[in-house]
Amino acid sequence: MAAVADATAPVATIRKKVSRPMAVAAILVVWLVLFAAFRGRQTLTLAAADLTGLHRWLNDVNDSIGANRNSNPVFLYFFNEIRLVIDNLVSFVQSLVSQPAGGRPVPQIGWLGVVGLAGYVSWAVGNWRVALLAVAGFTFFGLQGLWQESMDTLALTLSAVLVALLIGIPLGVWAGLSDRVNRIMTPFLDFMQTMPTFVYLAPLTLIFLIGGASAVITTVIYAAPPAIRITAYAIRSVPETTVEAADSLGATRTQQLVKVLLPMSRRTVVVGVNQTIMAALAMVTIAALIDAPGLGKTVVQALQSLDVGTAFNAGLAIVVMAIVLDRVTTAAAVRTETRRTDGRFLKWRRPLLGAGGVAAAVLVYLSHTYVWAAEFPGDGTVGSHLASGADTATTWLQDHLFGLTNALRDALTNGMLNPFQTLLTDSPWWLVGVVLVALGAALGGWRAGITAAVCVGLLVGTGLWSDSMTTLASTAVATVLTMLAGVVFGVWMGRSALADRLIRPTLDAAQVMPPFVYLVPFLALFGATRFTAIIAGVVYAAPVAIKIIADGVRNVSESTVEAATSAGCNTWQIITKVQLPMARSALTLATNQGLIYVLSMVVLGGLVGAGALGYDVVAGFSQSELYGKGLAAGLAIVLLGVMFDRITQAAARRTRA
Repeated sequence: MAAVADATAPVATIRKKVSRPMAVAAILVVWLVLFAAFRGRQTLTLAAADLTGLHRWLNDVNDSIGANRNSNPVFLYFFNEIRLVIDNLVSFVQSLVSQPAGGRPVPQIGWLGVVGLAGYVSWAVGNWRVALLAVAGFTFFGLQGLWQESMDTLALTLSAVLVALLIGIPLGVWAGLSDRVNRIMTPFLDFMQTMPTFVYLAPLTLIFLIGGASAVITTVIYAAPPAIRITAYAIRSVPETTVEAADSLGATRTQQLVKVLLPMSRRTVVVGVNQTIMAALAMVTIAALIDAPGLGKTVVQALQSLDVGTAFNAGLAIVVMAIVLDRVTTAAAVRTETRRTDGRFLKWRRPLLGAGGVAAAVLVYLSHTYVWAAEFPGDGTVGSHLASGADTATTWLQDHLFGLTNALRDALTNGMLNPFQTLLTDSPWWLVGVVLVALGAALGGWRAGITAAVCVGLLVGTGLWSDSMTTLASTAVATVLTMLAGVVFGVWMGRSALADRLIRPTLDAAQVMPPFVYLVPFLALFGATRFTAIIAGVVYAAPVAIKIIADGVRNVSESTVEAATSAGCNTWQIITKVQLPMARSALTLATNQGLIYVLSMVVLGGLVGAGALGYDVVAGFSQSELYGKGLAAGLAIVLLGVMFDRITQAAARRTRA
């Protein structure tokens, strides 16, 4: 036994000496050496118009499904029926608030009724401030000249949220009550929330065609996971002592659920509703790529024609809608926990009661009966002025900041992006594959290495290796910039309560905005380039990374910081030698979330000249001969997301251990 111990001692010593940073550095050095020797060989480059056998096969599958859609029993009695039900739901909601219906030239409830209902519901579940915000926000849509588009977006969002909650809340309750169900659901929910929004579009249009119904189905699939996950968490968070007390009183399982678990988890469930609404709004706007009506369509058309003014006006409407919906549901969540001085829960005001309910009913009647109350008055001059102002500001910025913006773009592009992209795209595919597998194993362990190997093999199979590496380069550069911003602002917020109070509301507001709107201002500054997508990705991903790092730094024990201070460490030493090393798990988690957010925005940047996989997906929607290639690009995006997620999650677990 002593001999065995003596033999294994050197191995253990070597393992201790070879840290993960050293292993990563060694892998990168070997990569650079082999890159110099094999540059330009076996790169698997594919031209934009070229197709592989897989792409042609997917095109044939698409054609075959289209030809047999109305005769194949699976489509005839299952998928087509689902599409019909969703289509009827969408048409019904649209006929209420946005589209003419029943021979009427206007919807059943016109603008005045919608504004009245929005104000009353906001007051009923929140307070008068939220109601005032809702009324102002909805009125602003009309002043922008975007009432019709805004109501179409609202109709699709509400339809998707209704279906998502009907599916998500029961599944969440089930997962909350059953450990087995929760274990089964968790990997699927993780996978669904890892996938960028872009990825859902192509495969679902293959089954459900393009249009509003497909947009709602896509949105339901994307928005349901937050409802399931948060509802399950809410049920599991109810104290066991409370459940045991109900059980000792003879309550049945159903009575425990209805009388104890659901009422006590009400606030958290409403938070889940909030997250579902935000996810639905984000997806509905992106679903404009599959011909979904609404504000997203206006933004897509404006981005494709580089019309910054129109894109800004529509993007602002999306932001306003997101803020209104977020504040209303947040107020509802807070209100469920507000107590009166006598200790009882403060009940929501009941609908259809009181002066507010009567006023809302009168406004609905007027908007249903009279054209002047149904059609928003005016010609949208506010929107015209906003678009004109955005165009003027864009022109001014381009004229006066041309040197600065170009210098910044060129410095980052030539200094970071181009060299790394060249390293990825000009290295032999097998060399990059080996490096990715080795990095996965070094950072996350052997399981992460196996995951990386599988993803690399499938990426090669998609026929889009070069485009995948281009997207990987942009994602990696944007993630580095995101983490730099995250560390700087996160440390500042973690060390200063005042900075946290000042910055956190801005970060919260930034996370409310759908990803589409981030492209607009940077399109004005930097034009239609891949750099635009990278910077938009940094701004989109930075808020979540900053907050995670700030919380990690704040959670470092005060006694540890005080001990370092008493030992004579200055501020820089405390940050670099104490707080950041002790917040390693938060840094790794921030990297994980930053990667996923960045990847989502980088592929969306295909709309503004980013190219690579994002362009392949967009081209697949617009050109039928490239549909198979777009579908393969969606699969490649999923593979990149899974690889990033598994490696960084495994690294986070190893860091905590």
